[in-house]
Amino acid sequence: MSADGRENARLRVCLKGASASLALNNPVLTASGTFGYGLEFSPYGDLRKLGGIVVKGLSLKPREGNPMPRIAETPCGLLNSVGLQNCGAKVFLRYKLPLLPVEVVPVIVNLYAATIDEFADLAGLFAGERGIAALEVNISCPNVREGGLLFGQNPRMAAEVTAAVRARCPDKPLIVKLTPNVTDIAVIAKACAEAGADMLSCINTLSGMAVDLSTRRPLLATIIGGLSGPAIKPVALRSVWQVSRAVSIPVIGIGGIGSADDVLEFILAGAGAVQVGTASFSRPDAVFRIVEDLPAAMEKYGVEDLDAFRGSLRTWQAD
Repeated sequence: MSADGRENARLRVCLKGASASLALNNPVLTASGTFGYGLEFSPYGDLRKLGGIVVKGLSLKPREGNPMPRIAETPCGLLNSVGLQNCGAKVFLRYKLPLLPVEVVPVIVNLYAATIDEFADLAGLFAGERGIAALEVNISCPNVREGGLLFGQNPRMAAEVTAAVRARCPDKPLIVKLTPNVTDIAVIAKACAEAGADMLSCINTLSGMAVDLSTRRPLLATIIGGLSGPAIKPVALRSVWQVSRAVSIPVIGIGGIGSADDVLEFILAGAGAVQVGTASFSRPDAVFRIVEDLPAAMEKYGVEDLDAFRGSLRTWQAD
């Protein structure tokens, strides 16, 4: 095997779920909502070199999203209230998916819906699509039938969504994306795992807001939005550590990842893979650069095997 072949083999990971697995050439994926449909970032790097492409959230019908302004910078982070603007699942399948390198890199669709029935219908739409490697369910959505309560804030509702998607799409890996806006994220994680999730990704954005003193207005038209970026990394690391200890299925870390060192920190805390999000806004080539830098970072910290390194965090009590 060539040196490049050995290096590539060191980066490969396999996320083994309860009923389906996801094989990745490396543990670095893109995060939904920050990488478009993947095609928009092809001028900045080779999509085939990514661990996986998670496309922006898709709904049954096209959505225009929220009114402007809907993005605002904050110290060490970004507030957004885009409102899941997207072309709709059917348009994506017809016009976007055929242009992606699905034979080389896993393409994962993120599902957005306002009811459990809609989640099930979306899952059914993607179930037979060979180019879709896995589904990621966004349970940070408001349930319109429950008065706007997020699916992910209630263990029962989180489990019901998971079970409904699992029933309509039994053969593809099912990832459930957890919200940090809860009292105990491990409780939600266990509910999803027991309902049939193969993997969990955490975290989604934290609720936040920002104001402009000169205009006396909020910076977002919706007032409250989702905070992402370096500011939320400590919360994301804590969540990954807690969730990975609470369930036996793989965890995908998200939140403030902007370097290869960040990737290794999340894997050390228990993540099987990571997603890079807000970093792509400040540097469109960020995720490609992180993949390139990962072997050197592994060499620097003496990481020979990602599987052995995963979850090997040494606590002070153990010492």
